[in-house]
Amino acid sequence: MSGHLCPACASSATSKIYRLDAVPVQSCILLDSETEARDFPQRPIELHFCNNCGFVFNALFDLSMVDYASTTEESQHFSGTFNRFAKDLVEEIASLDDLSGRRVLEIGCGKGDFLQELVQHTGARGLGVDPGFIPERLPGANGQEIRFQREYFDPANIAEAPDYVVCRHTLEHIPKVGPFMSDVSRILTDEADVGIFFETPDVARVLDEGAFWDIYYEHCSYFTMGSHARLFRRNGLGITKLYLAYDGQYIIQYARAGGAPVLHEEDDLDAVRALAKSFPDQVQKKRDFWKGFVAERHKVGKRVAIWGGGSKGVSFLTTDRIASMVANVVDINPFKQGKYLPGAGLRVSAPEDLKEAPPDTVIVMNPVYLKEIGAQLASMDMHPELVAV
Repeated sequence: MSGHLCPACASSATSKIYRLDAVPVQSCILLDSETEARDFPQRPIELHFCNNCGFVFNALFDLSMVDYASTTEESQHFSGTFNRFAKDLVEEIASLDDLSGRRVLEIGCGKGDFLQELVQHTGARGLGVDPGFIPERLPGANGQEIRFQREYFDPANIAEAPDYVVCRHTLEHIPKVGPFMSDVSRILTDEADVGIFFETPDVARVLDEGAFWDIYYEHCSYFTMGSHARLFRRNGLGITKLYLAYDGQYIIQYARAGGAPVLHEEDDLDAVRALAKSFPDQVQKKRDFWKGFVAERHKVGKRVAIWGGGSKGVSFLTTDRIASMVANVVDINPFKQGKYLPGAGLRVSAPEDLKEAPPDTVIVMNPVYLKEIGAQLASMDMHPELVAV
């Protein structure tokens, strides 16, 4: 037993499975200089596993160290691959629920891209809530009603009960997931037709692959499909659809107020217990492999570039302090370009900048983008060794 109660189910049956002594407390923040980036605050991560519900959490997380209202850049909507995925999700939501004229609340809407697409496609009335929303980044919703509150989600500030709740890539940032889901339940009406859509990273894949690049400070809460569903059921929400998407990286979950039959995808406790047990060895092997991979190429004078200046890239570079062996960090997001990565201190470049000194090896931070990135490099007449984590 670790002495830390599970934030999801309050069980004391938790144990430590991973620790990092110092990582940047924000990985999507935009920093203006190498000095500012290298001096950015760092804190430890200590992942604990709950044997009772399968939840994984950073027991040392300090929310006061993370400022989501600061200048951050988490949007993936500059990728055609990601945009197609988001559009497919909008179409799926629309096929399951008629949202025309209904009130849709998105908790943690980011820059508002997904909510805008959903409102335009369905004719819903949208309200997005996020402290990091930037009004000038969203041109409008073609006459449809869409509003934003630049603040953290607080049920007291939601004037009208929503007919539908969307929450994408936000739950993993919430340390007290039990009270948060209780707050979500509180804003729902008693009507059973209130729909709920959540999208959250899947930690089963991280445990299975030893994917250390998917562990970073802002992600304090880690779910499997089963632990995700169990959290909802403890808060009076029934699961209606549950599956993995985006090359198995994301949990997609639909729910309704009230009960619903248990889905077979929720039955994963034995499997995730085994994954948690093997994770310490698996993650060390993966860290050793990638540190050696970069070091070998650097030693013989090859230029190594990292493609992806987001959280995965920051974690990949800072977990084993390999930034000094990397020549370039590339990202297609124009808002990241020219900025510096926290902890690593490397400047983010546009893809076109690689022409000045072409890389010998490009490491892609998400395999789902491998084809898209390979095509972009080929269009610039570059054919480096191309690998994905």
